[in-house]
Amino acid sequence: MAGEKKILDSEEALSTSLAEYTASLSDKFAKQKGSFTVVLSGGSLIKSLRKLVEAPYVESIDWSKWHVFWVDERVVPKNHHHSNYLLAYDGFLSKVPIPCGNVYAINDALSAEAAADDYETCVKHLIHNNIISVSETSGLPKFDLMLLGMGPDGHVASLFPGHPLLKEKKKWVAFIKESPKPPPERITFTFPVINSSANIALVVAGASKAHPVHVTLGNGNGEDEVLPVQMVSPDEGKLTWFLDKDAASKL
Repeated sequence: MAGEKKILDSEEALSTSLAEYTASLSDKFAKQKGSFTVVLSGGSLIKSLRKLVEAPYVESIDWSKWHVFWVDERVVPKNHHHSNYLLAYDGFLSKVPIPCGNVYAINDALSAEAAADDYETCVKHLIHNNIISVSETSGLPKFDLMLLGMGPDGHVASLFPGHPLLKEKKKWVAFIKESPKPPPERITFTFPVINSSANIALVVAGASKAHPVHVTLGNGNGEDEVLPVQMVSPDEGKLTWFLDKDAASKL
């Protein structure tokens, strides 16, 4: 599913557009159901969220309704420079008044396999408590907003080209011990959960991402294998691409 494309003149304009979009969804879901469940990824996404902590958005958002998750995480201590939690905390979470109890980081004292199981249990508990919705189509957790970045190889979350986890259908949260990018041990939401989200934003900036964008949205589909980003296809939700002109340069 191609989804809606927003092509912005610069990364700065992309960040502003993403802030408008996120703030609007935050207001909608907070009023509709009293909570807003947001899933973050690592990498450059956190930088792209920086406008949310500036006026007018930071004052207008009801941060007490936010519940924050990670689509993938590196199995390292929270203060490790590879930690997606640390990246998000330094760049975003420390600057907004989201209640500490509404931020769901992995248990970094556990092994990769145990951390994945523990995170899935956490999600099930929050479904039981009506914080996370359930998809009528899939019966899986239906997060209000899934914020995804993309690597130059077309990977999303910790779902890499050619990896067996691309075909995982049963587990909500899976672990990986041989990531092609360091560090090797990670946990990740699987595609059935990603695609059950109410809204998915694919946030892509920079010329190094132009090829997988072209493969997915343009006429570059003569690849030998399907890229992970091509598997982002909401069951019943809405997909929106946020691209700067460099990332969209081959479209």
